[in-house]
Amino acid sequence: MGVAGGPLLILGAFALGAVPWGVVLGKLFTGVDLRRHGSGSTGTTNALRVLGWRISVLVFVLDFLKGLLPVLVAQWMGANGWVTALAGVAATAGHCWSPFIRFRGGKGMATGGGAAVGMVPWLILTAVAMAVIVLLTRYVSLASIASAILVSLLLVFFGLRGWLSWQTVVAVVAMASIIVIQHRGNIRRLLNGTERRIGERPTAA
Repeated sequence: MGVAGGPLLILGAFALGAVPWGVVLGKLFTGVDLRRHGSGSTGTTNALRVLGWRISVLVFVLDFLKGLLPVLVAQWMGANGWVTALAGVAATAGHCWSPFIRFRGGKGMATGGGAAVGMVPWLILTAVAMAVIVLLTRYVSLASIASAILVSLLLVFFGLRGWLSWQTVVAVVAMASIIVIQHRGNIRRLLNGTERRIGERPTAA
């Protein structure tokens, strides 16, 4: 990869991550602007509440690929570890703060998850932990936050043991941190008992 290849790859990852699929598909299939409904997030959970499960599944797949593909392309091009790591972080940041929709976006779980799985494939198993938490509590936000923290702790441990490169560890912890920060409103609602569960209708004002 040439000298300019790394920055271009990272910029391309950000641009790909910034594509707001929740908004695009909402307008395309239902005429609904996802930003104006529910939580205002452009991600899978708000798509599920506002647009229905079929569109939300497609939003998840496309958002996941936004994180996965830049990492796989970087690896295929022989990019060094830091370029690959930054490509994953850039895609996640693009999703959360998209310049295409005035620096709004989603909360990063699907895109960050795709990038993390691209770097550490066995992290796909954390989907099982997320599913268990959702089934037990019906809080998607709690499952996302808990998974981000768990993955960060695991990868720091593996990094300290020399089982993973620190480029990968730093990248995944950075993405997990973005996810937790983006869930700060959910954390407040979880603490005060007002967070909505899956399938729960909004309380009338």
